[in-house]
Amino acid sequence: MRDLLTAAYPWIKAFHIVAMVSWMAGLFYLPRLFVYHSERGKESKSLNETLKIMEYKLLKYIMNPAMLVTWLLGILLAGIPGVVDWAAGWFYIKLACVLALTGFQGWLTARCRDFAADENRFGGRTYRLVNEIPTIALIVIAIMVIVRPI
Repeated sequence: MRDLLTAAYPWIKAFHIVAMVSWMAGLFYLPRLFVYHSERGKESKSLNETLKIMEYKLLKYIMNPAMLVTWLLGILLAGIPGVVDWAAGWFYIKLACVLALTGFQGWLTARCRDFAADENRFGGRTYRLVNEIPTIALIVIAIMVIVRPI
């Protein structure tokens, strides 16, 4: 099995990156939809319903599968001999960021449910601020994986 994983390494890594980019796109876009929804969604019933559909489909059909594939392929990559130096700190910082992004997606999922029930509790400013979380995490992850400073 190890030989198979080692041989498949470039493919696993490529698809891990594709899944991660898809996931990150959703993590950037969904809070932006929430900004529009919280600020303009009450202007018309039609816009409110359209935003609900967009949010739901983004989460269900793009973000959830992309997160799952990112995690599965990341675990496969970590299991390939020589990919991770378990004594180095970079991997644990990256893992902490990925866990934070997973938690952030959980928070976004709860907000999506709130909007679906017309019970949003946050304003556009909150969603603008939390929209920076994926950016910060992405910067840290890229530095940890490419530079490996620790």
